[in-house]
Amino acid sequence: MSLRAEVRYRRGRIEPPDHLDSLEDVDVLIDELLAGPVNENLAQIIHLDRESIVLRDPGRPGTEIPDHELQVGVDRELQVGVLLFIDRSGNFVTAGPESSRNAPEYYLAGHWTQFRDQVEIPLDLVREAVKEFLSSGGQRPTCVPWKNQYLDD
Repeated sequence: MSLRAEVRYRRGRIEPPDHLDSLEDVDVLIDELLAGPVNENLAQIIHLDRESIVLRDPGRPGTEIPDHELQVGVDRELQVGVLLFIDRSGNFVTAGPESSRNAPEYYLAGHWTQFRDQVEIPLDLVREAVKEFLSSGGQRPTCVPWKNQYLDD
């Protein structure tokens, strides 16, 4: 299993995407998100060891899309972050403490995303979870608590 993933997070780094090839690259990514523009504090990560889904349109060749996505956002002012994991089993967001913010906003290459309440976790857990995602072949990290992105648990 490789430690190779595509990552998109800056306007100038969407196509072609950057890559994560080591666990050290995760720290570089998080540090860049923390130091970068406030409206570019969210990244999309696709692990390259996971299978793709082939979309079929009659009369056309199939289009492949990833079967998963991990989004990682950081807030440099509060020193917290959020993770969103999407695959065939559903959409899951980190479960933060009740003291965390309601409806925090993060930005992927300037595009706004608002998350549900109480989803932010400490940055050290964000780093650990992204490293687990990378080293597990793109599985949802088990080192952080999760809740459904859309439904109350």
